Amino acid sequence: DIADYFSRTSGKGVLATADGKGKVDAAIYSRPHVSAEKNIVFIMRDRLTHKNLQSNPSATYLFMEEGTHSKGIRLFLKKLREDTDPVLIAQMTRRHLTAEEDRAKGPKFLVYFEVEKILSLIGDAEIDF
Repeated sequence: DIADYFSRTSGKGVLATADGKGKVDAAIYSRPHVSAEKNIVFIMRDRLTHKNLQSNPSATYLFMEEGTHSKGIRLFLKKLREDTDPVLIAQMTRRHLTAEEDRAKGPKFLVYFEVEKILSLIGDAEIDF
């Protein structure tokens, strides 16, 4: 299952979004959280990726497994909702900053995505988790 995959697999990820006019952005993102409903959840600051998702709910997350350049997955995503609950965000945060450092970086959002399709990193083989 997708939660198991991300809990046992190390690697690097890139989240790609586009604004309402189609201008594309890509940003490094850590492994996503997987909700009980099997949705993918990212913690985001209010930067370009988050802004793009306000006008275009589609995104792609490319995850390249550690130790190889040809193994991994691509998740095709559609934004479902956001949450700003500070307790929930704190529970899900993996990277810990001091309170001052965290405040200086701005507000955080939990952004939930439905996984529409999963493909292998290379090629067009669809993966069923």
